[in-house]
This record gives sequence, structure tokens and C-alpha cells, in this order.
Amino acid sequence: MGTVEEVLQTIGKAVGIRDLTPGDVIRVAAMVLVGMLVIRLLMRMVDRLLDRSKSLADIKVYIRSALRIFLWFLLALMLAGTLDVDVTSIIAMLSVAGLAVSLALQSTLANLAGGLVLLVAKPFAVGDYVEADGISGTIAAIDLAYTTFVTPDNKEIFVPNSQLSAAKIVNYNALGKRRMDLKFTASYDAPTAQVRQALQEALAAVPGVLDDPAPAVYLSEYQSSSIEYLIRLWTSSGDYWDVYYTLLEGVRESFSRHGVEMTYDHLNVHIVEK
Repeated sequence: MGTVEEVLQTIGKAVGIRDLTPGDVIRVAAMVLVGMLVIRLLMRMVDRLLDRSKSLADIKVYIRSALRIFLWFLLALMLAGTLDVDVTSIIAMLSVAGLAVSLALQSTLANLAGGLVLLVAKPFAVGDYVEADGISGTIAAIDLAYTTFVTPDNKEIFVPNSQLSAAKIVNYNALGKRRMDLKFTASYDAPTAQVRQALQEALAAVPGVLDDPAPAVYLSEYQSSSIEYLIRLWTSSGDYWDVYYTLLEGVRESFSRHGVEMTYDHLNVHIVEK
């Protein structure tokens, strides 16, 4: 068996660095221990900062993983520099490899970047009903690469995050309640007070209509063969469609009870005999 110096020289030649000495081994071991301690302290500081930021809660795991890899890579470069390894060539080689990978995975990286934007900005959350880029549905999952929509007819759509991060997004649930404007027409022969009473009775019979802000009925427009009335009300986002369809049915029945004619477009033809 060779001496310690001979073993270290053999190891140095095998990995392509200068001859190792016992002093080099001790120095490298000390740097590794100190580096591990520093990395642990830095990660604890980062964890505290991330815990204070609610906007970064969803990507906390990804930030920690990326930072840990970067710190260990930095420590490896410092160790290589200590052993007189040509760090510049290593960095250049990794840069070329990174460029090749980024070009090959361009769309995937764009989706990942879009996912980070969505997770930080939070334009929607799981359970929200969203309309974006021509797609409407309830958000079922938000991943780094794709966001999953479930449509009202129970279809599952996976949308790339790069597409969503650049699109106009309409979130129907974010504010908790929605305003509804419904228009109805009545004959000119029906007194305004009578029509208003019929609409208010229909409103009162519909569950889910919020009292604050209070619903209101307006005469909104004089049309060619009818008068248009506007019902404006507020409801919770989850009750929107139930209130919508119940009110449509209730107004028709209320008009019938109050003798209000609900007009429709028609054409009168008069035949003149000569």
C-alpha cells in the first residue's frame, strides 16, 4: 500500500487536478463544513422571509430547491478554485449546455415561467370560475406547467400557463358577489307603477338576492313598441345562475298575475283595398 501522499496524488490525477497534499484535503474538508453551515443558516433566513410573504407561499418549495442547488453549486466552484481547477472552462461548458437545454425546452420553460407568474400574482385560486383566452370553467388545479379547467358540461381542459399568463383573465368569484342587470319590456298600456310592483314582487320571491346593496327597479328606455324596465340586483357568486333563471321565470308569472303584457317584436300588415 502506498503512502498517503501517493494516494492523494493518484486521486488528483484521476480527477484532473494538481497533486493533492494532506493540507489540501484538510482545507477542502474545512471549506465543506463551513459551507454546509453557511448554507444551513442562509436557508433558515430564506425560510423566515418566505413565511412572512403570503404571495410566495405557493412557490416556497420551488424557491428553496432552486436556492439550495445554487448554493451547493457555488460551494463546488469555490472548492474547485481552491484546488486550482479551471473554473472558467467549467462555467463556459455549463453555459453552453444550459443554452442548448433552454432552446430544446423553450415551450416548457415558458410554461414554467408562466406558472410562477400565476402563483405569485394569484389572479385566481382553485374553485374560482374564470374566463380566459376563450375558455370558461372552474379552476381545478394550478401546477407549474398547466392549469386545469373544468367546464360547466364537465370537460377537463389543461391550459398551458404561458398562454394564461399573457391572456386577459376574468375572475367571477374573486370579489365574492356579482351584480346582475336584467331587462324586461312591457306594453305602453301598462301603468309604470303596476309594472314596477310586479317586478318588485318577483324580486322578493327569489332567494339569494342580497339586501345590501338593495335591489332596484328602473324605467330604462322608451322603445318603438314597448317600455324597457331594468332590474339591478346583487347576489353571491355561487348563487348567480340560480337567481338568474329563477327571476326570469318569476317575472313572467308576476306579469301574468298583474295583467302586464310582456311585449315582443311583431309586424302589423294593413291591406288597403282600391
